[in-house]
Amino acid sequence: MGETVRLMSAADGFAFDAYHAAVSDARRGGLVILHAIWGVTPHLRGLADGYAELGYETLVPSLFDRFQRGFAERDTDPELAGRQMGFGEAAHWGADVLDAVQAAIEALKPPVFALGFCFGGTTAWLAAARCTGLSAVASYYGGQIIDHVDETPRIPTILHLGKADDLIPPADVETIRAAHPDLPVFMYEAGHAFVAPNGYHEDSARLSQLRTLAHFSKNSGVRGES
Repeated sequence: MGETVRLMSAADGFAFDAYHAAVSDARRGGLVILHAIWGVTPHLRGLADGYAELGYETLVPSLFDRFQRGFAERDTDPELAGRQMGFGEAAHWGADVLDAVQAAIEALKPPVFALGFCFGGTTAWLAAARCTGLSAVASYYGGQIIDHVDETPRIPTILHLGKADDLIPPADVETIRAAHPDLPVFMYEAGHAFVAPNGYHEDSARLSQLRTLAHFSKNSGVRGES
């Protein structure tokens, strides 16, 4: 089990929370998990614990703390739907919270990786293009990537998307592929949020994690890993 820690933005000194899952055995690197619009949910804390067991010291920064601290204690709570969409818009779908992402990156010893889901998937894309100190990024169903398709990741990045995702139409996928022909885009027989409880698809979740782990290992800079 992890614990909540306090981080600080270098941009303006704002202090925000992050869930921290430490590694108990051999460390493979650091990992920043970027949450969906539901915030740092029990599901994401459990996911962070799982990655820590695999050797990745993990931080899940609370990207909405500027709007409401401790947002989203329950996964996909319908009572929070209006607020979480408002928070996403207020954060410009990740563009205005990259200072928190950068602080989380700098709080971890390298190599540091990032992955994100939905809102966090778009934020991960922006982090790959704008943040420093990352070795590789995996983005899961980032619905607003299309709005930043002209930005290019500066480090190895992969995308995980669902073929039946109503929030990311095929035309958007093709636009992303056309703009970034060398970018690996993995498509799954699933809809949106196929890693999350509300849209979970077991085969897609498992395969995407295997690909993400292979991507991190390949770009870890550790000799002998592929």
